[in-house]
Amino acid sequence: MPASEITPDSEHRGLVALLPQRLRDYALLARFDRPIGWWLLFWPCAWGVWLAGAGPQWALVGWMLLGSIAMRGAGCVYNDIVDADLDRQVARTASRPVASGRVSRTAAWIWLLALCLIGLVVLLQLRWQAQLVALASLALVAGYPFMKRITWWPQAWLGMVFTWGALVGWVELRPDRLEVLAALYAGAVCWVIGYDTIYALQDREDDAMVGIRSTALRFGSHVRLAVGGFYALAAALWAAAFWLLREDWLALLALLPAAMHLGWQVLTLDPADGGNALARFRANRMAGLLVAAACFVVGNA
Repeated sequence: MPASEITPDSEHRGLVALLPQRLRDYALLARFDRPIGWWLLFWPCAWGVWLAGAGPQWALVGWMLLGSIAMRGAGCVYNDIVDADLDRQVARTASRPVASGRVSRTAAWIWLLALCLIGLVVLLQLRWQAQLVALASLALVAGYPFMKRITWWPQAWLGMVFTWGALVGWVELRPDRLEVLAALYAGAVCWVIGYDTIYALQDREDDAMVGIRSTALRFGSHVRLAVGGFYALAAALWAAAFWLLREDWLALLALLPAAMHLGWQVLTLDPADGGNALARFRANRMAGLLVAAACFVVGNA
């Protein structure tokens, strides 16, 4: 792909572009210029809260949104520290602050700690059972950057990490009906495998050259079919969660807008076009919102 067609991983956009260079580098390190990441981390939190059936819970949802922003940023900083040498070899990520040398590893670790302290404040708002569930995710988070080196399925690992908030949100409000939660969580993991495979399409050539593994490479020419399969499985598991909670065929209709949106992504995906893949990936902010709306309707109707 020509360099002029590559969308860099960090962009000077919005409010981030107004910051002085030094502060901007830290904002870029936490991907504050790319809110899609924390939206994708946040929506499963909202699913767990709203499907639990305790009403809007706006204060809890607000805390979880703050936690998603902080911990997504912390995860990005950690990933960049671990992957700095690999990032220098990939055109899209070579300009990241740590990879480019604009932020030292020591400074990055300090920034990581500051973001984790915000996450700690959020954690302390939860009851102890939900705190334990949240802390259990740390091992998965720590292992994620290494998965692309040892497995073709780092997207599956990311799926477990990025949707953990559904478990936290549910357990904060109720300890029962774990079969409903299991189906919701499994569907969320399949959703992440689908959308992160789309995201990884941007890097297939560079990843193959430097030895990074991904489902985008694993699926090869069948990548669109595979994404469609994981999206279909996600929708089926979400439907199972709804049915286990309420044996009502009308409740399943709440998922129809989300299912149609995911179908649109697959039908319009062009695996050879990095810009198209990035746009379809970012469209999952809407997919998450549509599933959240369905969870609220089914959980609280």
